[in-house]
Amino acid sequence: MSDRIGLAVVGLGMAAKPHALALKNLQDQIDVRGCYARSAEARVEFCKTYGFPEATDVEALAHDPTVDALLLITPPNARLDLISLFAGQNKHILTEKPLERTTEAAAEIVDLCAASNVSLGVVFQHRFRAASEALAKLMDEGALGTNRVVRAEVPWWRGQSYYDEPGRGSYARDGGGVLISQAIHTLDLMLSMTGPVAAVQALCATTPFHRMEAEDFAAGVVEFESGAVGSIFASTASFPGDAESLKFDCDNGSASLKSGVLTVHWRDGRVETFGSEATTGGGADPMAFPYDWHKSLIADFATAIRAGHPPRVTGSEALHVHRLITAIEASSRSGQKTQVVKG
Repeated sequence: MSDRIGLAVVGLGMAAKPHALALKNLQDQIDVRGCYARSAEARVEFCKTYGFPEATDVEALAHDPTVDALLLITPPNARLDLISLFAGQNKHILTEKPLERTTEAAAEIVDLCAASNVSLGVVFQHRFRAASEALAKLMDEGALGTNRVVRAEVPWWRGQSYYDEPGRGSYARDGGGVLISQAIHTLDLMLSMTGPVAAVQALCATTPFHRMEAEDFAAGVVEFESGAVGSIFASTASFPGDAESLKFDCDNGSASLKSGVLTVHWRDGRVETFGSEATTGGGADPMAFPYDWHKSLIADFATAIRAGHPPRVTGSEALHVHRLITAIEASSRSGQKTQVVKG
């Protein structure tokens, strides 16, 4: 392997923009060997816009010896076959969230990559915000003391035109609605701070604001394995949309993450802030956020491949948020408190 990672990019839709901007800034580390989408028009437009080489045959791209890894940005229903193809050629995998539409299918991908002895990373870029990293450090060092209460809120807005795209908000293509498509980022970040959830009692619904198959509203209360308790609210029916937030009430102070800023209110009266304010795509424009977090995540993945160790966000870690979402949905269907399945 050369100093630069040879990368194939598959899937060139709306979600590809921040990846492309990040890759333009990582050319000293990553060599984009080819970009593929089923639509020839989309391929030509993407490659012309960002100056990357076009790939017209995904099989040839997978067999290219100069390709070390795959960046996969397709919808969830198009993941398994492509990961099987590239992993079968010993290519490492970095895939957009969610891993797949169901926890069972996501676990199949994790097992497939493990059996092929390739790294599997997942794009949970919110972990790479400066404010998120500052909070993780405070948590790891024990500065805030024991966490007692958690509040996760994702009050986003999507107009009906967003869900008018064929398959969006369906179980067949996306695996669900607001939980697996939008709130999954905040829930993953929450779990990275708190550890696993033990049980949840929740309600999911589709409001009159949207014509869609899956939920645009979810709310519930959770019990963490640590003994902490918390609440979750997620919706794409909250006009005009606001930034997602995470709040942690701990023995030595409370910490709030919102819009890329961490605010810590210490019990001794001090107030500290970390990070800088940034948009997060909570309003009508789903892509209204910077690409810096994607850049840090992709750079971490490339470094991990070169060094031969796992990336910061692995497929196995991603299963935790999949299991939580599955439990939330199951609780809503049953009307009962539901245990989160352990890995």
